[in-house]
Amino acid sequence: MDASRARTRARLYLSLAAFVCSASLVAGCSFGSGASPAQDGTTTQAAPAAANDLQDDYLKVIKDVLPSVVQIRASGDLGSGVVYDDNGHIVTNAHVVGDEKTFKVTTANSEDEQTATLVYAYPQQDLAVIKLNKVPDGLKAASFGDSSKVEVGQIVLAMGSPLGLSSSVTQGIVSATGRTVSEGSTGGGTGATIANMVQTSAAINPGNSGGALVDLDGRVIGIPTLAATDPTLGGTAPGIGFAIPASMVTKVADQIIKDGRVTDSGRAALGITARTVVDDDYQAAGVAVVEVKSGGAADKAGIEPGDIITKIGDTGITTITSLAEALAAEKPGDKVAVTYTRDGSEKTVDVTLGEQ
Repeated sequence: MDASRARTRARLYLSLAAFVCSASLVAGCSFGSGASPAQDGTTTQAAPAAANDLQDDYLKVIKDVLPSVVQIRASGDLGSGVVYDDNGHIVTNAHVVGDEKTFKVTTANSEDEQTATLVYAYPQQDLAVIKLNKVPDGLKAASFGDSSKVEVGQIVLAMGSPLGLSSSVTQGIVSATGRTVSEGSTGGGTGATIANMVQTSAAINPGNSGGALVDLDGRVIGIPTLAATDPTLGGTAPGIGFAIPASMVTKVADQIIKDGRVTDSGRAALGITARTVVDDDYQAAGVAVVEVKSGGAADKAGIEPGDIITKIGDTGITTITSLAEALAAEKPGDKVAVTYTRDGSEKTVDVTLGEQ
């Protein structure tokens, strides 16, 4: 844990100490005045001081990072992006850029729109990089953190342009890590299944996509991408949002900037084209192989068109989405047992996974 995070956590503990006392220290707590006795007999206003320190941390992070968050306009759609380097590269979601090649970009410190051009979009991970045609004065690249160090419970800020309200900031915590989430292909989504996403309670609304999820050290730990959908109400579920982890963002962005495309996705694949099949009760019952890529993982293992995949390892496969989620948990080169049916007979074969 670095010193900055330790100080922030210490301040939170100090704030809590003003309200919670153990039995052995009850005599030393004064809930009425909010003050605590010091060794020299004076009192200190611990809770207000801690609150002010935490607020100062918020203000510093916003001042440092918000200039790196931009608004992106693609045709009639709005989204957000994060300045990636001093050369004018901006990372965002693939669903923000859609099929467009040119964009209007508004930076946080200027009302003037800049023009930008698509470098490359990678829908499989819902990431894209665009580049400003002219780098304006004062453009500031963001600092990206290490996703492996993200902890459940840490405070985060989401920055972007929700509903077109540019330079907006919301606050929450990291609710979970390591989530595998499939986004819809309707409503502008790419249909990607993304592993290791960061779940957050910070509000994520349309327009936040492609922006920044930031820790209190001022580092981008993720790119807000989507909010959970409430199947009962038909809308988004408040307080359940997901961000692509920073480590994946930098891996993909670095390749796009260097090579103009993604050369090492890190995403496992069977090397097939497939579709969901249903049983006699019209319930999803597996994934039928439509086409097998020559020389791919499935081809080498003897899987053929017409085979119906029902399991990856011990995980049941009923739909294309469940197959994608099972593969998202694996890496290229991993060996997995694939169970399928052929002409009514069940077979299981070991497959060394390829790369998507």
